[in-house]
Amino acid sequence: MSTFVTRDGTEIYYKDWGTGKPVLFSHGWPLDADMWEYQMHYLSSRGYRTIAFDRRGFGRSAQPWEGYDYDTFADDINDLIEHLDLKEITLVGFSMGGGDVSRYIGKYGTSRVARLALLGAVTPIFGKTDDHPEGVDKSVFDGIKDGLLKDRAQFISDFATPFFGLDNGQKVSDGVLTQTLNIALLASLKGTVDCVTAFSATDFRPDLAKVDVPTLVIHGDADSIVPFEVTGKRAAEQIAGAELKVYKGAPHGFAVTHAQQLNEDLLAFVGG
Repeated sequence: MSTFVTRDGTEIYYKDWGTGKPVLFSHGWPLDADMWEYQMHYLSSRGYRTIAFDRRGFGRSAQPWEGYDYDTFADDINDLIEHLDLKEITLVGFSMGGGDVSRYIGKYGTSRVARLALLGAVTPIFGKTDDHPEGVDKSVFDGIKDGLLKDRAQFISDFATPFFGLDNGQKVSDGVLTQTLNIALLASLKGTVDCVTAFSATDFRPDLAKVDVPTLVIHGDADSIVPFEVTGKRAAEQIAGAELKVYKGAPHGFAVTHAQQLNEDLLAFVGG
């Protein structure tokens, strides 16, 4: 397997396909790099180098007890970029992964970054705060953590229904549901729970203020996990010149339900 070791000694798995300008993918919760296999195959078949990693605590990466915060996630991305000496990167982050590519820019700038794509992302801020009262209430995230600690396998199995919009007319195969559960259960329980705190409580507004590269924001208007009105819409408004694409009827898991549309939009975006 392809792995590298971060500055704090954590071994991170990554896959690296094709040649050409690099596209670096950061996955959502509670998944791993395999969520990107169709996007990676599509882009690498058309002349791009695609890289995706398993976040610490997830997939085939090591499972440390600590480090499930966005400053550390950004450091891990920076260590991967330096390990591979990537330049002119298109950063693509889905859901909680939109947070770590944004925090990477907030901490390290855009000297190696050509473009940014935020897909169903938790940016600029997901949870409710005094100055963001329309965010999702903390009780929702507390309920998620309670469900994980009681019966993680069943909670994640049930989570697939709103994730893929199965309660709103979308359809995915039994195989996709099985694969999704299998991927999620590879993760550490500690990392899975701690990341709920990270993506619900982190404010990315200062990071988005530093974005100075062409940016594409894609969000489903039927996303019941990360509501468009309080995340994607606001991120597109905050980033100067950002292009916003709203997928009509799309759920949070539109990388599966709207895979071809996403593939084509990403190809057009990375090609400039």
